[in-house]
Amino acid sequence: MDRTESGLEHAVADGVATVVIHNPAKRNAMTTAMWHALPGLLERLAKEDAVRVLVLTGAGDTFCAGADISSLGGPGSDPQALAVAAEEALAAFPRPTIAAIRGYCVGGGSQLAAACDLRFAEEGSSFGITPAKLGIVYAASSTRRLVALTGPATAKHLLFSGELIDTARALRTGLVDEVLPPGGLDGRVAAYVRTLVARSRLTQAAAKEFADGREGREEYWARQARRSGDTAEGVAAFLERRAPRFTWTDGA
Repeated sequence: MDRTESGLEHAVADGVATVVIHNPAKRNAMTTAMWHALPGLLERLAKEDAVRVLVLTGAGDTFCAGADISSLGGPGSDPQALAVAAEEALAAFPRPTIAAIRGYCVGGGSQLAAACDLRFAEEGSSFGITPAKLGIVYAASSTRRLVALTGPATAKHLLFSGELIDTARALRTGLVDEVLPPGGLDGRVAAYVRTLVARSRLTQAAAKEFADGREGREEYWARQARRSGDTAEGVAAFLERRAPRFTWTDGA
């Protein structure tokens, strides 16, 4: 793992970029430096053609317990703006993103997890969004993203109360996509990302854009499909009962 000065760690192997929130003394709470560093790190990883999938997780047995309040409030620091900028950078990452969650996923941690495409959680994890405990107005964009995942009633419950919910309720309300038994999270995430790496990058890129509500590029993606040859390769591989060799890359 490479570590930035902020404390974020990252590594790239076998098509997967893993970003680790590393502040174990504070249950991996995000410091001001970490909020600052995350968008730049994501930008660099997005430029690496070898990166097919990004996994965001926390060091040890906690995903992220929110913002490190003791690090906030320095000169020129706007905690809300920093968190939203990091969240939007994660949401805009051009390849599939997965939050691998164990332990606490609270406040800014839930904000980052919600910005990922998918969330896999270990049974026993806890989720909460806590601005009401601090008198903070949760950003409109973050609120809309939460509502899109959970529906308005659950979003209001989380935001009004700041109470923590367990994995069963998080799964039932759409806040997470899968819940794994203790010890099963890493294996499931590893298997799933191997599946994603083997699939069509073209399909994934277009699907992510469409699912996120970005419109106006249907003809662009149709041209990409015609030019790439990936459809012909996929059909040929299916008929020949072999693994496909897709060749499309971002910006092709």
